[in-house]
Amino acid sequence: MTRGPRPHRALAEAIPIAKARGIVQMALGGPERVFDIAIVSKVPVTFARVMFAPEILATTRQLADDFKEEIAQLRIIARDAAITAELWLRSKHGTWRFFLVTPSALVEIDRGGNRLVPGQTVAYVTGTPVSEGGVSPS
Repeated sequence: MTRGPRPHRALAEAIPIAKARGIVQMALGGPERVFDIAIVSKVPVTFARVMFAPEILATTRQLADDFKEEIAQLRIIARDAAITAELWLRSKHGTWRFFLVTPSALVEIDRGGNRLVPGQTVAYVTGTPVSEGGVSPS
């Protein structure tokens, strides 16, 4: 869901998080912006989109539905083992959640880009969200 202008407070807070992982380059604004921050390190190079999330405690599936447009944009970034795309979400109270966006899944990660608990992945099979075990979440 497109939420209007760039989240300036979230972007300002995202910079130190990104700097802990490598060299930070900010993307210019505009309607065709796919990512906000590029993090250049030895491996991987990460392209992150920073967004405001009014319901930060929602399930991964709900967030995947709420941010499907941004996730689709991040999926157009060419990638291999050395390039990743991430969705970074911030609440109005400063709570953060981070997700690795792959061609077929949304995986919750920590600030350092490391995967969190198994089972937090929402995979997409023919456009329908499916949990990691292959069972459609209800």
